[in-house]
Amino acid sequence: MASSSSSHLPASVFNPRRHVGVHAERVSDVASTEFPGHYPGEDHSWNLAKFKENLKVSVKRLSQRSVEFDLVGVDASIANAFRRIMLSEVPTIAIEDVFVFNNTSVIHDEILSHRLGLIPLNVDPRLFEFRQDIPLDRNTLVFRLNVTCERIKKASKDGPQYINEYVRSGDLEWVPQGEQESVFASNPPAATNKDIVIAKLRPGQTIEMELHAIKGVGKEHAKWSPVATATYRLHPLILLNPSKPVPPHLAQKFASCFSSGVVKVSPDGQVSIDDRHLRKETMSREVLRHKEFEGCVELKRIRDWFIFSVESEGPYTPESLFPEAIKVMRGKIASIREAAEALLADSHDLGAAPAASSGPDADGDVEMDGA
Repeated sequence: MASSSSSHLPASVFNPRRHVGVHAERVSDVASTEFPGHYPGEDHSWNLAKFKENLKVSVKRLSQRSVEFDLVGVDASIANAFRRIMLSEVPTIAIEDVFVFNNTSVIHDEILSHRLGLIPLNVDPRLFEFRQDIPLDRNTLVFRLNVTCERIKKASKDGPQYINEYVRSGDLEWVPQGEQESVFASNPPAATNKDIVIAKLRPGQTIEMELHAIKGVGKEHAKWSPVATATYRLHPLILLNPSKPVPPHLAQKFASCFSSGVVKVSPDGQVSIDDRHLRKETMSREVLRHKEFEGCVELKRIRDWFIFSVESEGPYTPESLFPEAIKVMRGKIASIREAAEALLADSHDLGAAPAASSGPDADGDVEMDGA
């Protein structure tokens, strides 16, 4: 199989060693083969300079709430680690304690508390500490919710009939504690979306409660997850067979087997792949259902080219979520290196106490013993 000579993709993309085969009912070549000893006469031991050369991160789409970026040159285990960290280990602020003074709505206290906890807040968690025991102004935010529904006197038939018919996230009132008023003077804590419906009320019904929000991570509860979703997929690759071209009279049928814009058809019925739109392909395998196209095309995915889609639902901008995940990863690596340094010191002198570690530096790195 061959690619178009006018490909916009780098030449290394067409290296078969990077490909995962996509067949009608299975996939092949899932695991990487570039490790020491697999290819005779080739040294594939890990090399930092080579890793830096192959590593690429590029943002392809950015909006107020979502980002799509490519991560190229890493193993699936590393890509998945970043995905899991974004989901469950990047900290945020969420409502944890709900003190109900009065709730005459039809929603039970427990259900109402759960709904309140899932409201994303616009508070930067880096300004807070994790709460251990005692609530302080450095680890707890306080909100008040006090809403009563009333009937509008002399309301028109076509107009609103009630005041406070809906309790919304915008009804949360922040109550500053300690130094919080000066710290958050420019951006008072509130819900990121003030139109989230919490409950519906009718005249005479009241909700009055106090809410405490604290810092946490998604692996403890999903309400602390900073993302609505964080997913990745491998970059698709479609290879045409020059020795068996698609018959011109079947060109349009062939193009319809792929996502719009992926296959171009010339006026004389010649087909080609538009690499600029290749990432749109869903790899539905529709083309493999038609016997007339057998041998004309191969479907592949690039094993180390990950297309990430991340939607932010908290205080982080979409483009800052991946760097935050990297910080968490570096912290984990620093802990492992610190433990390894202690083990190395023990191995040198079993009779002496472990060497004192200087701890991680500002970047989260720990210097290893060079011995």
